[in-house]
Amino acid sequence: MNAPLDPALAPFVSVAHDDGVATITLDRGDRFNLLSRGMVGALQAALDTIAADVSVRVVVLAGAGRGFCAGHDLRELRAHPDLDWQRGLFAECNRMMMTLTTLPQPVVARVHGIATAAGCQLVSMCDLAVAADGASFALPGVNVGVFCSTPAVGVGRNVPRKRAMEMLLTGESIDAKTAQAWGLVNRVVPLAELDAEIARLASTIKAKSAAVVALGKRAFYSQIERPLEGAYAETGEVMACNLLMPDAAEGIDAFAQKRAPDWPSRG
Repeated sequence: MNAPLDPALAPFVSVAHDDGVATITLDRGDRFNLLSRGMVGALQAALDTIAADVSVRVVVLAGAGRGFCAGHDLRELRAHPDLDWQRGLFAECNRMMMTLTTLPQPVVARVHGIATAAGCQLVSMCDLAVAADGASFALPGVNVGVFCSTPAVGVGRNVPRKRAMEMLLTGESIDAKTAQAWGLVNRVVPLAELDAEIARLASTIKAKSAAVVALGKRAFYSQIERPLEGAYAETGEVMACNLLMPDAAEGIDAFAQKRAPDWPSRG
């Protein structure tokens, strides 16, 4: 069902809930869901609301219309030749992108059509991504004199360095199968099967302990940028604490008894 939506968000995003899955849809399909300042603010507000909602187990990020997201609104950027305004926009966008990784729930990008520039960045910052076989991905800013520096942060953490630089320096598109081979998306399916594939993935995740998934997601992003010794020190502590959680006791006992676990943390 659709959740009550702040009227300020309505022109930009819609949110629907279905059995523990919250789907946030970028709702400006007539403009390829450009990440205008209004869109960034609306998406941030939707994510902040979902972060506090324990009934939400998985988040799906989708785009209305013919494509996922075409990146920033170039007309808006040109209309503000002011450094403070530009800094403000990118500070807000950077915060929104990082919220995708700090959200306790896993986030799955549902990608169809184009995902370009900051739209490609949006895919890269989600925990998982499923793409339709006709989807395409690009970092084309260099074609218009604007190097995709912030999109490079997320994409460069998903794909090998030389692949990222190829996208950044040429501005050329890659297809969905190439994006999968390079590590930008997890799965590629026909468009008609996209929603069913995401539903299967969400169902698998929902069967796990919400508390353990949140703990593990937080630990993964915290350790991934650290040197090896520090990463092991941090995750060793996380594992030790995890094993003292009621959900770990239930999960191990259920495995030993050959039954499905009944997670104490289930909302």
